[in-house]
Amino acid sequence: MPGKLEFIHQEMTTLREQGLLIPIRVIDSPQGAWVTVDGKKVLNLCSNNYLGFANHDVLKRRAQKAIDTFGVGPAAVRTIAGTLTLHRELEAKLAHFKGVEATLAFQSGFCANLAALGSLAGPEDVIFSDELNHASIIDGCRLSRATIVRYAHGDPQDLREHLRSETSARRRLVITDGVFSMDGDIAPLPEIVSTASEFDALVLVDDAHGEGVLGRAGRGIVDHFQLHGKVDLEIGTLSKAFGVVGGVVAGSRQLVDYVQQKGRPLLFSSAATPADTAACIAAVEILEKSGDLVDRLWTNTRRFKDGMRALGFDLGRSETPITPVMIGDAKLAGAFSRRLFEEGIFAVSIGYPTVARDKARIRAMISATHSEEDLGFALEVFGRVGRELAILH
Repeated sequence: MPGKLEFIHQEMTTLREQGLLIPIRVIDSPQGAWVTVDGKKVLNLCSNNYLGFANHDVLKRRAQKAIDTFGVGPAAVRTIAGTLTLHRELEAKLAHFKGVEATLAFQSGFCANLAALGSLAGPEDVIFSDELNHASIIDGCRLSRATIVRYAHGDPQDLREHLRSETSARRRLVITDGVFSMDGDIAPLPEIVSTASEFDALVLVDDAHGEGVLGRAGRGIVDHFQLHGKVDLEIGTLSKAFGVVGGVVAGSRQLVDYVQQKGRPLLFSSAATPADTAACIAAVEILEKSGDLVDRLWTNTRRFKDGMRALGFDLGRSETPITPVMIGDAKLAGAFSRRLFEEGIFAVSIGYPTVARDKARIRAMISATHSEEDLGFALEVFGRVGRELAILH
């Protein structure tokens, strides 16, 4: 390929040779324990649909009703003509669920991080960010134009040293994922909050993989650690355990109102659709009534992880339903994923740059929708293919 696009050809060739070219499979069914992928029915171990809400009958009916009442789109940004009564209803229900004064709903968790960080920090400020934080946090930090200091993963002592060394900042913000999406470990939030308080720093936690998973009936990491009122802002998504799409910031009325005035994704991008918003309301209402689905998720998680460890797989430092099956080599991880698919399991390989070059893995995601038979099938196939590829010995 001659000329100005030659670099694309070269880089794509390099990705292919290193086993880092990302394949995108196509799903032709609702999200559930089993899905149809590229025309093949397979057990779904890829989805963030922790509680089965993505194809829940109650959520579907509420979405359909919202379309009949409000149409398919808000047709404007929220600050001009796009805020619906549904948006305010969702925010009120989320505030009650999370135990905070106020929440603000966004189009996605990614947008919520951009809005929060872009609002609360600027060029005179310093943001202290866990080195394994999600890309949306990284991009939100960049949008703020603040100085970014990365501290060692999950290490409050390293955070303290960095906070101590940055004395000239106007404001200091500490941000961490609550549950880290690639490893499944939980941030030491009590220690982070305590450390940040020593230096009068704001604390933000992205609870994307904690909501619907940790805490009472899935109220999240702040509830899990009983830190209500001690975390300044929770940032979350409605696209994982809640099964729909959207994001949220939650905290004091003062902070939330400030983000509402300053957050660029709210000010310059159209609001979430009526159907999505109504479905999210239904999900919150279900969890307000019962934590049964969360309990089932954890029962399934324990069974699968115990079985995988008994087979001899390395699951890293996971403490949650996120189950990384550590392989190391990206090409071997890709081959493992392809063989799993051939045997009826949809579980993709993840490599660089999502994880470090020598940390390629299969990330298996457990759901409340999986049956005991589903998990037994998964364990049998993982064991057989693992031995075939000499991952297990």
